[in-house]
Amino acid sequence: MKLIFQSIFRNALVLGLFAVVGTSLVGLTEEVTRDRIAANERQALLHNLNQVLPAASHDNDIPNDTIQFQVPELGGSVTVYRARLKGQPQAAVFTTVAPEGYAGPIKLLVGVGMDGHLTGVRVISHKETPGLGDRIELEKSDWVLDFTGKSLGDPAPQQWRVRKDGGVFDQFTGATITPRTVVKSVYNTLTWFQAHRDEIFPREEKVQTAAQRS
Repeated sequence: MKLIFQSIFRNALVLGLFAVVGTSLVGLTEEVTRDRIAANERQALLHNLNQVLPAASHDNDIPNDTIQFQVPELGGSVTVYRARLKGQPQAAVFTTVAPEGYAGPIKLLVGVGMDGHLTGVRVISHKETPGLGDRIELEKSDWVLDFTGKSLGDPAPQQWRVRKDGGVFDQFTGATITPRTVVKSVYNTLTWFQAHRDEIFPREEKVQTAAQRS
């Protein structure tokens, strides 16, 4: 019996040592790579932001100039990146979710200028069918570029649909659900921006900025 207990104790001790060593290695790896991971994530974010908003249109640190909103019609928790040039608001970039994709939610970046025109739209992630629904990606087709320059009045509200539904946006053969939900989500984003522009860039902030320049 004594030998059995000694064997159990010895095995438990070995397993414990492996656990300590493994945990330490994971912690050390995380510590060493933390800054690099953060830098890579920042570069990826800037790359995506610059796709929907020309880099020359702003001079502030957009990744750190954000505001959060809870907007159910835009997918729940929405991060809005604010672009400024010499302190003046230029555009807002929304992390919007189109919830009704064929294979699940579709995450978008939607850039809106202060004049209400779209500066760009990009698909950040999705699970749509390869060869059909994935044509919302710029790498697969230029469909998403059709949004650039559009606004709530151009096209008219009733034309913010795919052609099959009487709108002006192309649908994909065999995958109408995907472009339909993206169009709807972009339109909802424009509508929300128009109604909440002063919450994104508060009037007091704009007045203060103007006073500081004078």
